[in-house]
Amino acid sequence: MKRVIIVRHAKAVPYGYDEDIKRELTERGKKDADRISVELAKQKITPDLFISSPANRTRQTAEIFAKNLNYPVDSIRYEKKLFTGKTPENFLKMLQDLTEEINSVIIFGHNPTVYYYMNYLLRHFVDDVPTCSTVAIDYDVSSWKDLEARNGEMGLRLIPDMLE
Repeated sequence: MKRVIIVRHAKAVPYGYDEDIKRELTERGKKDADRISVELAKQKITPDLFISSPANRTRQTAEIFAKNLNYPVDSIRYEKKLFTGKTPENFLKMLQDLTEEINSVIIFGHNPTVYYYMNYLLRHFVDDVPTCSTVAIDYDVSSWKDLEARNGEMGLRLIPDMLE
């Protein structure tokens, strides 16, 4: 089995205060990222690889998850196109190019593209994607190369409001 976990960054400061890429998490965003990642740790979900957009808010979200999931922060891989807009087809290609010793990957991005990725990978997805939404998509395959669009099954869905 291969698992793709997609996380929308946690709550960030509003637009207009700084360049978009420099926006940081709010205190609520930091708490939400902590709560969701602690829940993943409780469920013993430990991704083999972290990939994140380079924007401050996604970096901060990824670092909180890394801390709580015992993943080395300096090993987080940053993909510029996760910020500037990787198409769903290119997102799938990125996954298909992962090395086979990786069984699970967690990816931190932005709306609306994280919604598009979830919708593209899952057989059925019509849910809202509020900040810090975390969705695990499971594929019953042994190779990343065998991942296909709209063929994944939702293995987990967490949103901060579910944990209150």
